[in-house]
Amino acid sequence: MLNVKISNLNLKSPLILASGVLGVSFHTMERVINAGAGAVTTKSIGPKPRKGYKNPSVIELYSGTFLNSVGLANPGVDQFCKELKKLHKSKFPLIASIFGDIEETYCKIAIKMEEIGCAAVELNISCPHAEVSSIGISSDLTYSLVKKIKSEISIPIFVKLNPNVTDIIEIALAAEKAGADAVVAINTVAAMVIDINTKRPILSHGSGGLSGKAIHPIAIKKVYDLYEALKIPIIGCGGVFDYKDVIEFFLAGASSVQIGTALYQGIEIITKIKNDLETYLRGNDYHSIMDIKGLAHEYKTQEVPDY
Repeated sequence: MLNVKISNLNLKSPLILASGVLGVSFHTMERVINAGAGAVTTKSIGPKPRKGYKNPSVIELYSGTFLNSVGLANPGVDQFCKELKKLHKSKFPLIASIFGDIEETYCKIAIKMEEIGCAAVELNISCPHAEVSSIGISSDLTYSLVKKIKSEISIPIFVKLNPNVTDIIEIALAAEKAGADAVVAINTVAAMVIDINTKRPILSHGSGGLSGKAIHPIAIKKVYDLYEALKIPIIGCGGVFDYKDVIEFFLAGASSVQIGTALYQGIEIITKIKNDLETYLRGNDYHSIMDIKGLAHEYKTQEVPDY
């Protein structure tokens, strides 16, 4: 009922752990799978260890809405691969989120991730508070990077899209043309909060990425528009807190969804969402969650009368 297929990945659940959340420890990843996720996306991994920005780097603005500028903190690809050697003990699909400074760096990391047993790579070209965002705002750079990596590895390539652009469809089409197997929509939205007493931004880095409930309607709109333009699958991401958010993404055209911010409430939320999805589908006489994919596009918006 909840099985989905993204490229050649057969997932038992449409719920995927989003990058940047709990994706460093193998033990934690396994807990997420046991809770009901179909796949896990690692924290974004770069060529060498990176401390990231100083605190405060994450703040809660409103209930379920966060602003962060962690700065792609990660242990580096070599250290991370040591952790991933435990992969042979489990069968769950692991999606490696990767970033680099130049194409060659991305390629080297992607090759290592394939060799270690990852099921797919997710290209982080869109983090709003790091240098990699410069790739995700250019269709030419996106095309070139995806094309290069596609020639080096055989596992699927997912591209995480930047919502902070004039035309996200242009970027997505470039990724698709270059051989991307799916896109992830969306990354966090560039934002800032200023303390009126200290008269400076609250985050140590200044600006950050907005995630959680506040960006959910933005993500739905992007997925809706992308569905009408792309042939490859779309993985929805942004503000998933319950089964209704997942259903909404599927109605907009997503083939699966990622969950990130909501996990501050505990990993058990994945189990609840999974169970509620099954209840919804049975209650509405659907045999598969794929039966509802894109149904919102059958609705015709009202045309403005011509006076």
